[in-house]
Amino acid sequence: MATYLVTGANRGIGYEYCRQLQAQGHEVIAVCRTASEELRQLGIRVEEGIELTSESAIAELRSRLGEMTIDVLINNAAIAKRIDLSHLDVASIREQFEVNAIAPLRLTHALLPLLKSGSKIALMTSRMGSISDNTSGGSYGYRMSKVALSMAGKSLAHDLKPQGIAVAILHPGLVQTRMTNFTVNGITPETSVKGLLQRIEQLSLDNTGTFWHSNGEVLPW
Repeated sequence: MATYLVTGANRGIGYEYCRQLQAQGHEVIAVCRTASEELRQLGIRVEEGIELTSESAIAELRSRLGEMTIDVLINNAAIAKRIDLSHLDVASIREQFEVNAIAPLRLTHALLPLLKSGSKIALMTSRMGSISDNTSGGSYGYRMSKVALSMAGKSLAHDLKPQGIAVAILHPGLVQTRMTNFTVNGITPETSVKGLLQRIEQLSLDNTGTFWHSNGEVLPW
């Protein structure tokens, strides 16, 4: 049994991570601003009231966790606001950077004392953050923030390797969640998370810093 901490756990992919991990018998710590009823019903530890863009909230979470050991830290919380060139909203772009890129790095830094050699970090980024794969433009804040998160993950992979901590940079696929308006073209959260957990299981110091699709495909930067 391992201890997993999952952010953005109240719904969507984050909730599904918690559900599958709890079913596998792992200890799960679900972090969110407000817990959904579905999350509460899992019977796992829920740490709510945590706004990850707030330095004081992250300090509060760190205090609540005490000196426990985290085996896998899954930075899942994110927002997506579709911004095109004709409706450029700089404040929204800045907000997406704060939530999608800076907050995961800040949380990872704060929780490093709770990680050990053999621990793993998963950053939930997106294929929309791939420069090579951008064939449609638009979505400025989301794309830019996910590029930044992937770069943070690559740097973390180098910096933490001497400590025995591996980092995965993960794309969930196109998933049927509220963020995608439950697109009929997507896969279910269950399918996505099943693949994501396989990627985390396969993560090692030999492949740390890899940018993976949930299906195992290595994605272009």
